[in-house]
Amino acid sequence: MTEMVYGTVPVVSGDPVLPRWWRTIDKWTMCCILILFGIGLLLGLASSPPLAAKNGLEPFYYVTRQAVFGGVAVVVMFVVSMMSPTMVRRLAVLGFLAAFAALAMLPVFGTDFGKGAVRWYSLGFASFQPSEFLKPGFVVMAAWLLAASQHIGGPPGKSWSFVLTIVIVLMLAAQPDFGQAALVLFSWSVMYFVAGAPILLLLVLAGLVVLAGSIAYTKSEHFARRIDGFLSPEVDPTTQLGYATNAIREGGFFGVGVGEGQVKWSLPDAHTDFIIAVAAEEYGLICVLGILALYSTIVVRSLLRLMKERDPFIRLAGTGLACAFGVQAMINMGVAVRLLPAKGMTLPFVSYGGSSLIAGGIAVGMLLALTRTRPQGEIGDILLRRANR
Repeated sequence: MTEMVYGTVPVVSGDPVLPRWWRTIDKWTMCCILILFGIGLLLGLASSPPLAAKNGLEPFYYVTRQAVFGGVAVVVMFVVSMMSPTMVRRLAVLGFLAAFAALAMLPVFGTDFGKGAVRWYSLGFASFQPSEFLKPGFVVMAAWLLAASQHIGGPPGKSWSFVLTIVIVLMLAAQPDFGQAALVLFSWSVMYFVAGAPILLLLVLAGLVVLAGSIAYTKSEHFARRIDGFLSPEVDPTTQLGYATNAIREGGFFGVGVGEGQVKWSLPDAHTDFIIAVAAEEYGLICVLGILALYSTIVVRSLLRLMKERDPFIRLAGTGLACAFGVQAMINMGVAVRLLPAKGMTLPFVSYGGSSLIAGGIAVGMLLALTRTRPQGEIGDILLRRANR
């Protein structure tokens, strides 16, 4: 499958790997990721010492672990970004199968760590969340199926990808983890739309999602409690949303000052799900807008490069990865400002969490690999080749 050159020197096949990688990689996206990781460490220095003191640990215990996990994630990102699309697909399929098996065994061997949802494996020295590793593998796997369905005589990839999506969504909802389930369904819907799905079909799917949400509201106390808290006109100041809302309001435009914030002493998840509240309180709206700009740059630049891509698999997989990355960030920040119900979702590369960081490194590494520039033929060559089939 031919591909399009995008604003760089054509690759010579005999070039060494590192020079070729450096010429073809999207350096702006890579720099934005590294900056986000740096911001995460900075915010971790502010948000994690209260939790460490509460648990009788060293003040910077969680920051040190975040630096270690983040270092592994960055190395993984660089290694994966050097792979070819074929290698990315093979890695994704193997990773998806392993994560799917781990997800299926959660009800038997998993734990909830007292949070009411069985999402993790306890490894003693750390925890492992299969759904974080499932997402990038699923996106690439679904993109492969959707792209294969466009070939003459190809498999019914659209149907297979839909069935696979529904199975995963049901498994995640059973934990319950409605946030990750919604993210998986959204990623597939975006790729299905890009692959040529009619708007009417997507509207029908949206209606089914609303119906499923209504059923979940009546059957799941966990889901109903979060929806009721979101819809309530009054915010309980002693809840996580109440603390986060107050912290954002207190921060104003320029924040209360480094180390002067109080929300980190009240929120048990200040270093994970509500890290943006710490940023807003201590560094103000300016810092939050900067973080938003970084995520927007990553998503927009990736999509612009993918718009010029001719290979259906690369275009679909890259679009799914970019949109999943951006929507996860949007959900995390939307929850903190009470635009969305509480989801328990981390802020990519900023929140503390080994599974989130390493899985994020894999996902972004795949995105960087798929958005690298590659030499391609003229569009006329492609049309002529198709006409001669």
